[in-house]
Amino acid sequence: MARFLLIHGAGHGTWCWTKTIPALQALGHDALAIDLPSHGDDPTPVGEVTLEAYGAAITEALARLDGPAIVVGHSMGGYAITQAAEMDPSRITRLVYLCAYTPWPGLSLAEMRHQADVQPLLPAIQMRADGLSFTFDPEMAPELFYHDCAPDDVAFALSRINPQSVQPSSVPVALTERSQDLPRSYIVCTQDHTIPLSFQRKMAARTAPQDVYTLESSHSPFLSMPDALATCLHQIAT
Repeated sequence: MARFLLIHGAGHGTWCWTKTIPALQALGHDALAIDLPSHGDDPTPVGEVTLEAYGAAITEALARLDGPAIVVGHSMGGYAITQAAEMDPSRITRLVYLCAYTPWPGLSLAEMRHQADVQPLLPAIQMRADGLSFTFDPEMAPELFYHDCAPDDVAFALSRINPQSVQPSSVPVALTERSQDLPRSYIVCTQDHTIPLSFQRKMAARTAPQDVYTLESSHSPFLSMPDALATCLHQIAT
């Protein structure tokens, strides 16, 4: 049995893992998801959110668990879990990047995104009047994030996406051996319309080949194929 802490990506929340958690439990694992600050049911004002606050929320959640955990970060959550590892790696047994951005030295997530040859997400980003946050064009979001999901799951997700703070994407993670020496895995999603497959493979190339896994999924395997995702995480854990 392994213990998993599941961290969502931009604009999402605990709700996106509602199908994956029971699938992991059915395989004998413990699994917990949290809302990062200002996401889901967390009341933090979006203007107060920072990348460090994301990291602190993760380390605090880890401290409440019965023991160390495998920490899974989806998409933007790759930066959040790396920040948490830099703050306190002692309760993390492995970092898993699920079609996620992996921090490179000196690059913020926004700068990291621009390392890709194409930018499918950029036209869908809509800055809010406050200048502190953005949302995704609801007409484009289904094709970007959920194109292989059931219609009910697409509607469920679209009704729950929340504004995303700009600040966590604007600063780099100060990388040291605290995060970089931890065991890590990367799960490539080959049908992803958000993070180009070629760029996922480029980021995954910094992970040992035996620790790179593949799902024939969109950007949201937690909704489109939760059992396959759970099986992949089970393989990583064992």
